[in-house]
Amino acid sequence: MGLSNTFTQCASSEAPYRELRPEIQISESSSARTTLSEAALPLAAPGTGLARFLDACNLRNPDATPVWFMRQAGRCLAGYRNLRERYGILELAKNPELAAEVTLMPVREFGVDAAVLFADIMLPLEGMGLDLEIEPSVGPIIHNPIRSRTDVERLRVIEPREDVPYVLEGIRLVRRELEGQKAVIGFSGSPFTLACYMIEGRPSRDYARAKSFMYGQPDVWDLLLSKLSTVIVRYLTAQIEAGAHVVQLFDSWVGSLSQADYVRYIQPHSQRIFREIAGYGTPTIHFGTGTSALLEPMAEAGGDVISVDHRVMLDDAWARVGPDRAIQGNLDATRLLAGWPATEAGVCDILRRAGGRPGHIFNLGHGVLPDTDPAILTRLVDFVHATTACSDITLGVQ
Repeated sequence: MGLSNTFTQCASSEAPYRELRPEIQISESSSARTTLSEAALPLAAPGTGLARFLDACNLRNPDATPVWFMRQAGRCLAGYRNLRERYGILELAKNPELAAEVTLMPVREFGVDAAVLFADIMLPLEGMGLDLEIEPSVGPIIHNPIRSRTDVERLRVIEPREDVPYVLEGIRLVRRELEGQKAVIGFSGSPFTLACYMIEGRPSRDYARAKSFMYGQPDVWDLLLSKLSTVIVRYLTAQIEAGAHVVQLFDSWVGSLSQADYVRYIQPHSQRIFREIAGYGTPTIHFGTGTSALLEPMAEAGGDVISVDHRVMLDDAWARVGPDRAIQGNLDATRLLAGWPATEAGVCDILRRAGGRPGHIFNLGHGVLPDTDPAILTRLVDFVHATTACSDITLGVQ
């Protein structure tokens, strides 16, 4: 189906966009949030991906819904796979020129509205004193995992300009290349997700060792997360100063916790991070997976944009986090493996649930899967832009 027919396709289902959640309205007061300083925001020419992205973050009406994909830098792209035949993941991430090249690949191929730096959430941990390796078939491996208070006390608080200069230079290179056209996204792992890797020593399905550490040594746990929060604030601040327009906190594994445990063990630390970087006026995105039980306390912790995965309905999630927050998501990435009709149906449902309200950033529920056809990602971006650009989404017509 051509793009000229997408309005009819999306409007032909059960209800017009706004009728799904008419109770969610953006009040006049909610548009004047204190976390974002208008004077601090970068100027962006109308019609650019940068303007589109910043408008959505600030609950303003963009010219079209902005689109980007987590893990868009690499994975399914032939150019990235060619580089991976010659370089390891850490080699790519620590070479600013190569990292910038990989970062720009999906921007050029898919037409997304933002570039997210090719990096790994584990990078700051080396400077803290951990022996990090990334095994291609396994993932991150920590050869000296955290086991005691002594281990935590030994951890160093990093100086980003000394310990991860390649990340900052990569951001500068990408921003210079895209200046004024696309948003540049910096990111960090969250205290909980990083702590899980540091204690488990490798990827885990149940995080049993990390959670038992949390329950059994709560004072040491708080010390670890406090130290990690200091590192994350420094890391994100340095990325903002290097040129990131937006930063995202990845709390990828937090869905393994109950709401009570999140509030007790995690929320104060995440809250501190968002509070301490708020003064920069840089939009922040708070992401987690499997967080249907945690949306309200996550919103309380902070983030101008709350990113949700495919397990929740976007309109339900938006109602729960509140109309003063933007929302990001939330297409199931496996739909793209099923071909365009399944992808299109999922996209239309999400756009209906967004209802044309200011503040929606289109993304997947998590990351791009390696077997995804790049052509479908390009078509998805064009589809969202064409369907939402300068149109009356309530009626589904231009």
